[in-house]
Amino acid sequence: MNQKYLKKLKSLNNRNLIIILMFIFFISFGISKTRFLTNGNESNYHIYPVSIPKKVSFAGEEIILDEDDLIERMDKEFLVNTYWQSNTILLIKKSNKYFPQIEKILIEEGVPTDFKYLALIESGLDNVTSPRGAKGFWQIMKTTGKEYGLEINSNVDERYNLNLSTRLACKYLKKAKDKFGTWTLAAAAYNRGINGVQNEITKQNQTRYGNILFGEETKRYVFRIIALKNIVESPESFGFFIKEEQMYKPTKYEELKVDIPIYNISDFSKKLGLSYKNFKIHNPWLLENHLNNKSKKVYTILIPKE
Repeated sequence: MNQKYLKKLKSLNNRNLIIILMFIFFISFGISKTRFLTNGNESNYHIYPVSIPKKVSFAGEEIILDEDDLIERMDKEFLVNTYWQSNTILLIKKSNKYFPQIEKILIEEGVPTDFKYLALIESGLDNVTSPRGAKGFWQIMKTTGKEYGLEINSNVDERYNLNLSTRLACKYLKKAKDKFGTWTLAAAAYNRGINGVQNEITKQNQTRYGNILFGEETKRYVFRIIALKNIVESPESFGFFIKEEQMYKPTKYEELKVDIPIYNISDFSKKLGLSYKNFKIHNPWLLENHLNNKSKKVYTILIPKE
């Protein structure tokens, strides 16, 4: 074996030894670091449970947390939404942008403003589509939308129109409130359906939300609304410190009434001084690059002010 080969082999072995030693060092450092972080006597990092009040309120109605079941349900929603920090920060920021518009409509329609938190938990204030086909901020099904007078087809879907969909939600909630007598059960009905809530009331002979055994989703529904309401209204109490300049800002609009077809939205938006993208962002209910409007219906186009 020649000297050149021996030197190369020795160099390779030394390099491998260095890599192994570095690996052992970092593993050892990681273990010691983990021990430091998890040692209750030495760590500066602590996670605490959330204090649960003895009673909470929604839409002016109190829920007394006087049973283990109610306490644990409320505790779960506070914990999930407090410690899913990235999602909750986004919800707080988006609330600042969209709540003024939603709140104005709720007041006009005679619905408690706490219901803006229902939209928050339904969609995260995004125009999302559920696995069942519900759409928009208020997650409205196609049959419900059409029943309440929204236009829904391949060209226009007014479930994405925040003004119209919020007013539809108000009509549904007022109908449920008239039937059940409380806003709390009206909120539960928004999730379970009016007939679904009525069936449980009849079967269980109970008329309070907290006394009725619902399925998992409806059981959590009102408590999740209440948890987000408390967090958004008092974020620093839950450890969320967001500067005013970091909040998403509300958009001010001019309204343009249109009762004729729009043959090319790209050209139309350009004449308004908008890009196609920005036009669509503020008018998401227009699904295509044109508006048919054969019936000469009056639509309201939103134009963002500078």
